[in-house]
Amino acid sequence: MTTKEILDRAQAAKAKMLTLTGEDKNNALLKMAEALVSDSEAILKANEIDIEAAKGKISEVMIDRLRLTKERIEAMAKGIKEVAALPDPVGRLLKEHTCPNGLLVERVSVPIGVVAIIYESRPNVTSDAAALAIKSGNACVLRGGKEAFNSSKAIVTALKKGLEAAGVTADAVNIVEDTTRASAMELMTAVGKVDLLIPRGGKGLIAACVENAKVPCIETGTGICHIYVDKSADIDKALKIVENAKMSRPSVCNAAEVCLVHKSVAEQFLPRLKALLTNPEREKTAELRLDEKAAKIIDGTLAGEEDFDTEFLDYILAIKVVDSLEEAISHIGLHSTHHSEAIISEDAEAQKLFTCSVDSAAVYVNASTRFTDGGEFGLGCEMGISTQKLHARGPMGLEELTAYKYIVSGNGQIR
Repeated sequence: MTTKEILDRAQAAKAKMLTLTGEDKNNALLKMAEALVSDSEAILKANEIDIEAAKGKISEVMIDRLRLTKERIEAMAKGIKEVAALPDPVGRLLKEHTCPNGLLVERVSVPIGVVAIIYESRPNVTSDAAALAIKSGNACVLRGGKEAFNSSKAIVTALKKGLEAAGVTADAVNIVEDTTRASAMELMTAVGKVDLLIPRGGKGLIAACVENAKVPCIETGTGICHIYVDKSADIDKALKIVENAKMSRPSVCNAAEVCLVHKSVAEQFLPRLKALLTNPEREKTAELRLDEKAAKIIDGTLAGEEDFDTEFLDYILAIKVVDSLEEAISHIGLHSTHHSEAIISEDAEAQKLFTCSVDSAAVYVNASTRFTDGGEFGLGCEMGISTQKLHARGPMGLEELTAYKYIVSGNGQIR
């Protein structure tokens, strides 16, 4: 099926989605979750084809993002069920007032329409995006990366079975079969067919969408996330947080890429951090890229300028020693992608200045950046993490997939 035909089907499904009740949508989601688990064997076989094709072409860290297991499929199904349990975001009365002439003006939440998502090698995004689209009353067009195409197609096949079992149009969830750049450009320029485009992936993908899209586009995802260890930091706490933020899953956008350390605690903190992250008994160790001040305290690779502007998505951490909180804030302002930043500090005034001054979607105090996630924020799952300010910011859940319209009721008023 061509991308144009898929978009036409999604447009037709968009109108049908508007008539669904909350109960209809929840039933569809539960059926989708059931079908996902029932089709686990077929999904895993498709995933194995993708894994074999990717070996030697992408890093082991990225292969981990691509890999599915029975447990991961069950977790995807659980995520769909959690979305079903959330309040219906459609039809909410957001605001109302009565004009002096007696007109009742109501602002009511409505679906956006057809939401297109371009994403890379994370097949779980397929089920997350579909679940959020259905619950928010939207039709979705999914364009995954070629590395995960077989996996994503098998997932969509299962989700469509669930929709059909619930009596909901299967065209509400669609996957683009063309994985070339041409299909991505077709979605970016599908004026009148796509109501919102969400790119979810690396810097190149997001930049291409932002630069070329003629349809409304949300800038998401790229995460050069910083952790600043303040002079008042609890060192044990800081070590625990930095380890989690860097090492728990470095291939995701909320992983820390840069650690800034106040000069007064650097000699105490950095040797312990190095021992923790480079311990040969670890399954995976980190490469530390150090500025000149840090390199005088511990051994590591001398950092180049680009290392503080790179989303490594790997076991690599750039480290810089700063003279003050203000220097840390300034550095973040110059190098951040406005995703997630954290301060580790026991000083309330330092915490306040940091959270006030750092202009990112999520700013943490004494916690790991790895929590920037729709599920962790109680949104069920997420469509992506917006790093812009208009319409949506941070993890995009159900509310961010709705717009609103005004319903105006009168009794014969004319102007």
